[in-house]
Amino acid sequence: MSATFQRLSREEMARAVAMDIPDGSYVNLGIGIPTLISKCLPEGRDVILHSENGILGMGPGPKDGTVDPSLLNASKEPVSLLAGASICDHSMSFAMMRGGHIDVSVLGAFQVASNGDLANWDTGAPDAIPAVGGAMDLVAGAKKVIVVMEHTTKDGKPKIVEACTYPLTGAGVVNRIYTDCAVIDVTQDGLVVRSMVPGLDFQTLQAMTGAPLHKA
Repeated sequence: MSATFQRLSREEMARAVAMDIPDGSYVNLGIGIPTLISKCLPEGRDVILHSENGILGMGPGPKDGTVDPSLLNASKEPVSLLAGASICDHSMSFAMMRGGHIDVSVLGAFQVASNGDLANWDTGAPDAIPAVGGAMDLVAGAKKVIVVMEHTTKDGKPKIVEACTYPLTGAGVVNRIYTDCAVIDVTQDGLVVRSMVPGLDFQTLQAMTGAPLHKA
């Protein structure tokens, strides 16, 4: 069993995703950790960011602190526009999503199942506020779906499970999972661990996960 290991911060998780996105990709960033990716892309990368509220060519928040209240991402955070960016209405933005024009969709999740099922809009809790937004459109239309999330809940329960117990956003849609502990691919042969944080061993990772894992 691992004696000690350091979980990644939200920014470190976002940076890990950013480094793996291929140049030339059109990428939608969902609410939460995914929005941090815009700050983690190194200069010179050819990655075009899309926000479902109608921005193509989105950049990070303004460095000088000057906020334009009309330029917000899906998390209602201030963003900038890169050279060549365009703004459109919701119907055009969702046409991009539904029409297969988004290469990569990066979302958060409450649960991911071993077969790639995704639950990220409702926990069913009495005080929860369901918020699907464009997630169902994104997972149905994007060529690749990436989830970035903490490996466990605040009380230590697995978020990667054998079968989702929350309402599904999409069935069998997730391709890769980035957590604060590991990078895991969803394959036809099950969940394959591609990497783990330093100090974490496979046995401990498996104990934190609610579905069988396989070594790469």
